[in-house]
Amino acid sequence: MHIDLKGKKAAVTGSTAGIGKAIAEGLARAGAAVIINGRGENRVAAALEELRERVPTADITGISADLATAEGADDFAARAGDVDILINNVGTAKPKPFLELTDRDWRDLFELNVMSGVRMTRHHLPAMTKRGWGRVIFVSSESALAIPVDMIDYGMTKTAQLAISRGIAESVAGTGVTVNAVLPGPTNSEIMSNWMQATAASEGITQAEAEQRFLKTMRPTSLLGRFTTTDEIANMVVYLCSEQASGTTGAALRVDGGVLRQIA
Repeated sequence: MHIDLKGKKAAVTGSTAGIGKAIAEGLARAGAAVIINGRGENRVAAALEELRERVPTADITGISADLATAEGADDFAARAGDVDILINNVGTAKPKPFLELTDRDWRDLFELNVMSGVRMTRHHLPAMTKRGWGRVIFVSSESALAIPVDMIDYGMTKTAQLAISRGIAESVAGTGVTVNAVLPGPTNSEIMSNWMQATAASEGITQAEAEQRFLKTMRPTSLLGRFTTTDEIANMVVYLCSEQASGTTGAALRVDGGVLRQIA
């Protein structure tokens, strides 16, 4: 299968590292013009330099904006212009017991993980439907369906993304715009890698050993038996952005290594 996204313009939120950067690279390699995003100018500049070295023929630009705020989302939208492909990837997680979560913890995570995608989609969707073509993808998580007890707030935001993506897909039925969600499992993203490195250092083991311990204790249903790579997540996303995926919308597609014990 040859995926050709030449002539398409994509925006990938939260794409200075990890899954977001891998998606940006994948879209660029498929021929799309890509806008990456991060909160800090230095992070955006460093990611741009790296991506341009990896895909020297690509059209890759960057916008620094805090999408956890309405002002930041408006600024990004004004500078980005219309896009054909929107990847709502920005988000974070921090393990914390439920009884220690404050109202501010809940609000801050919701603003970043959920409202960023709501705001970006609300801005770009009308032009997509008017053109009769568009792709919107929410990067959710297997934690949307298997809520982690140490990150209940995170699980809530990921479940919310599934409801939002399905609802938006139904709202644009028949327009040529598809809206889907992708559910990664444990992945060697920047956040997870940092956690595993810290765990390995504190326990005097290797990162690979820390990852295996995590899988055995926290995700024992994994069929893959390892963390997925960011490229493996990106491959699914790039496919969903293609013309070949025009028949897939309103779906939640798993790239979780078989963690979720379900067949649908």
